[in-house]
Amino acid sequence: MRHKVAGSNFNRTANQRKALLRGLVSSLFEHQRIETTLAKAKAIKGIAEKLVTFGKRGDLHSKRMVMSYIPNRTVVAKLFSDIAPRFADRNGGYLRIVQTRQRVNDRAPMAIIEFIDYQDIKEKGQGKGQEKEGKKE
Repeated sequence: MRHKVAGSNFNRTANQRKALLRGLVSSLFEHQRIETTLAKAKAIKGIAEKLVTFGKRGDLHSKRMVMSYIPNRTVVAKLFSDIAPRFADRNGGYLRIVQTRQRVNDRAPMAIIEFIDYQDIKEKGQGKGQEKEGKKE
């Protein structure tokens, strides 16, 4: 019986599972959007949103709490300088999960997890790229 058993262990030991989730969250903050299995996306959504909330607070204690989970200083700096200020007026719900396909190898359901304003950021980035191309000509 599975009474009061929450979460998935992904058939990994606790250390492997912790490393997997840390790596996924770090990649999410670095690239703003990643594709992974649906179960892993659901597992990292709560963790990532909690870390974004720490980023919104912005004090030293919050930085230390985030650094204890993500040891990559450049990713943490990006979280506090770029990602968290975008959600200053929002009270949660920073991420969305979109189911995409089933993986060819094992038919696992795949999903894209991204920040809710990813399309806006992407369009702004393309606009900057077009301006640079115009200057070159």
